[in-house]
Amino acid sequence: MSADRSGDPPAECPLARVLQPFLDDGAPVVLAVSGGPDSTALMHAAAMSGRTGLFVATVDHRLRPESAREAERVGSAATRLGLPHATLVWSGSKPSTGIAAAARAARYRLLADHARSVGAGLVLTGHTRDDQAETVLMRLIAGSGPAGLAAMAPVRDLAPTVRLGRPFLTLPKADLVAYCEGHGLAYDHDPSNRDDRFGRARLRRLMPHLAREGLTAERLCRLAQRSARDEAALALAGRAALAAASVPGDGDLVLDGATLLALPEAVLLRVVGEALVRTGAGGAVRLERLERLVLQDLVPAMRTGAAIRRTLAGILVSVTRQRAVTFGIAPARRTASQPLDGGLAAGPPDLLGKGGLAAYIGSACQD
Repeated sequence: MSADRSGDPPAECPLARVLQPFLDDGAPVVLAVSGGPDSTALMHAAAMSGRTGLFVATVDHRLRPESAREAERVGSAATRLGLPHATLVWSGSKPSTGIAAAARAARYRLLADHARSVGAGLVLTGHTRDDQAETVLMRLIAGSGPAGLAAMAPVRDLAPTVRLGRPFLTLPKADLVAYCEGHGLAYDHDPSNRDDRFGRARLRRLMPHLAREGLTAERLCRLAQRSARDEAALALAGRAALAAASVPGDGDLVLDGATLLALPEAVLLRVVGEALVRTGAGGAVRLERLERLVLQDLVPAMRTGAAIRRTLAGILVSVTRQRAVTFGIAPARRTASQPLDGGLAAGPPDLLGKGGLAAYIGSACQD
């Protein structure tokens, strides 16, 4: 890699414009740099801002023999820019399945730990509009609702005291490649981006064909923005409805069935989902299982006054003959494969587009 520090980028540079708000407060920032064009442009543009307190980190997943050398090249480029660099190694055994989801979780854990170690409260990545469009498409295929279709947030919590920022989500990848070319910045090519074993790589090849039919990256990203807006409204309505439906109980969370039945289905799903979380649901709640629990089991029972018991995500959900709905920690299952009362057991929390075609609700959809 080579770097040009002959001067600040021009004021009209789109990278400088979208990056500046993330650097304004002067607090330490970690730049996640893999060595590809997106993160290489992020590192260079941040360095050109003249901002102090920048730390560069490269995660070496140890999944490819060349990854260590790639991390070394990032370190050399960071040094030429006057920025400290650290290689964060994902050590230990790797799973035989769901490797993409596991690598992603390890990457963010390592970045959050490093941020805390250098006193940074913000980690920046180079995700682009192309990445966002691909994420939306993967979640469409997964049958996601608004939470999943909102895709990647520009800023979200990564860990306690650490936030994740994506300043380039509105920029096409071509802008970042052009920035690298214009500044003479060398960058690496991740072979997994062209590996058909990964769904994202297969969809990436389809994007030009979809764009010719009108399903452009811009429209997919517009869908994400609208879904995020609707998701925020649903989450707010769900929390308010949960408070309105809550009644005094003997330790368990108890909701009034008549109040729940008056809610629109979308809000009712949020209420039950939030109730599961507040009760201590273990793991992410899959949307299709929540829909089955609420719409096929709880709603008919509340309407008729039938007493039922179901389990989901480790929570025992009961409807009494008085049409009250209670949430409590489920007793231990009799066997690993037989849920109590034939209830609904939550599956592994593979995030959308990372480990399987499953849709989730609420914060589990964060990417």
